[in-house]
Amino acid sequence: MHKQDNKKILAAVDDLFFSVKIGDTAKRAGMSVEFVKSDKDLLDKAKEKPTLIIVDLNFAAVQPIKVIGKLKANTETKPISLIGFLSHIQAELKQKAIEAGCNMVLAKSAFSSNLPQILKRHGGVF
Repeated sequence: MHKQDNKKILAAVDDLFFSVKIGDTAKRAGMSVEFVKSDKDLLDKAKEKPTLIIVDLNFAAVQPIKVIGKLKANTETKPISLIGFLSHIQAELKQKAIEAGCNMVLAKSAFSSNLPQILKRHGGVF
């Protein structure tokens, strides 16, 4: 049995700008990122207990609200920090994500500018 990789991030993001930003920032923080493209992949990979899961709440292929609910309902994956991001005008989607169990929901601009601090808080080194 291998040791838990506490420097791993799981990201359900299909926007190239955010994929590159997350990848570059994680690399500088000494963390690895695995990108997933479906809800099944996200649920399967979450069992490996990454330190953080990042979800683009507009990534339809992942069914974000549904998958967040499943992650938070599972005792194995519930403790994993889950951060979602969306457009700043999507107040209703933000509320649904919080109700589903998302630990933090940020506007895209705030997520982007705070990413180094977010990763540092989750074990990254800068």
